[in-house]
Amino acid sequence: MIRVLVVDDHVLIRKGIVLLLENYLDIEVVGEAGDGAEAITQAISLNPDVVLMDVSIPNGLDGFTATQEIHKQMPNVKIIMLTMHNEVAYIQKAIAVEAHGYILKNSQGGILYEAIHAVYSGRVYYNVGIPQEQMDKLFEHKGHEDQCILTVREQEIMRLTVLGYTNIQIAGQLYISSKTVENHKSNIMQKLDLSNKAELIQYGLANNYM
Repeated sequence: MIRVLVVDDHVLIRKGIVLLLENYLDIEVVGEAGDGAEAITQAISLNPDVVLMDVSIPNGLDGFTATQEIHKQMPNVKIIMLTMHNEVAYIQKAIAVEAHGYILKNSQGGILYEAIHAVYSGRVYYNVGIPQEQMDKLFEHKGHEDQCILTVREQEIMRLTVLGYTNIQIAGQLYISSKTVENHKSNIMQKLDLSNKAELIQYGLANNYM
């Protein structure tokens, strides 16, 4: 029997996941949590085999931070990130905090079941709808998360650049100076090991920054 803790701030979504998992005879939902702090407390108290962790938890600790804290105190617990985001920056962050799995909330129920069994058996399970070759490259950056994760502002600048906005236009959109935009672009290229604007745009197109 695989013991599972479900973490999601949306009650309807959380209850829906619980109902889905209750259909499986080899899975037992041992608890629920609605925020990051509660997730940590419940994990320590209940000692689940697998935690299903919502990425975007408001009111305090987000899913990534909660994952790190659970890992520190309970290194044997397997954690699967649940999210609507398939952007590379989110996937990189999940890899950086050593999440064992990452699946989208709009996945079929069978995917969730498969993911739980995969991580429970010691495998990594990332079902994010991008080519395996690209996933392999993302995992190659593991351990270098500071260099590969884009901030929210950097992601927005990447998106606008891919859409063809000039630095001045981006500055106007984001209410910052064009010099700040240029600095952000330099940081992006350094983090992603890109040499010029053309490579930046190519990377943005390949990773759905549109």
